[in-house]
Amino acid sequence: MDPLSSLLSGIRAEGSVVSHAVLHAAWSIRFTDGAPLTMVTVLRGGGTLLLPDGSERVIAAGDTAIVRGPAPFRLMDQPATVGHPHAEYEINCFTAEASCSDQELAGIHWGTDPGGATALIVGAYRATGHRHERLLRALPPILVVTEDADVCAWLESSAADAARFSSGSQALMDRLLDWALVCTLRTWFDRAGADAPSWYRGFADPVLAPALRAFHGRPAETWTVASLAAQAGVSRALFARRFTQLMGRPPLAYLTECRMDEAGTLLADTDLSIAQIAKTIGYADAFGFSAAFKRHTGQSPSKFRAAAA
Repeated sequence: MDPLSSLLSGIRAEGSVVSHAVLHAAWSIRFTDGAPLTMVTVLRGGGTLLLPDGSERVIAAGDTAIVRGPAPFRLMDQPATVGHPHAEYEINCFTAEASCSDQELAGIHWGTDPGGATALIVGAYRATGHRHERLLRALPPILVVTEDADVCAWLESSAADAARFSSGSQALMDRLLDWALVCTLRTWFDRAGADAPSWYRGFADPVLAPALRAFHGRPAETWTVASLAAQAGVSRALFARRFTQLMGRPPLAYLTECRMDEAGTLLADTDLSIAQIAKTIGYADAFGFSAAFKRHTGQSPSKFRAAAA
């Protein structure tokens, strides 16, 4: 499994979706979920995101913004008139009494309504465990990707279909938002170029990609620079040089980093023994793994697990 797929496996739009909001000026929405990621797609109209650090970001029709949590933030149609009367809404999908899948939420009107209103599709994403944390570290506080009109029209039509049928509507909207999140992140990473995380850039490189697919697919194997170069079909020297240039560290340093990240996730999210985790990530015994893990993190596996509990 490639790194992006693996990191996204721990984050889902499960019953935490505000499907299709139609708002008439003046309005503001406060997001207080504490969600790891919140996605806002503007189908029509627009607004301004007011971020926790005090910065602002205007988003218009066709823009999809992904905001990294968990701090609360606000979306407003006219931030310059904060002191004037607004219809104020709050979205908090993760409390026990929340019901964000309802067709009515705190007075927000849902559905298709032209006539100058702002139309949004909003998704708040739950996280299970700690696997997603590496993804969050690679993202800025906010990223914005602009889609073309055809994509927005398709999203609006899909959201309307999901709302129209009660049977399966929540599952349909959840899967739609999961798809939209993956597509938006891939587009942003593609456009980020050298600023994209190395684990993403490597999979786009024709030389490194075969070796990375092999390693991430079979991390328990005893990989060497020579065996990785053989997967890539190039010499050991060429592979090592290209890998270091593109990924920012030598091949074996990258392998160790990935294995330790995976070990940290397994320690925090599972009850596997240290010996089992060592075998899963490619270490022959628990002693060698424990020594490597402590060098990498400054903590023994047992102390790391206790701190994460």
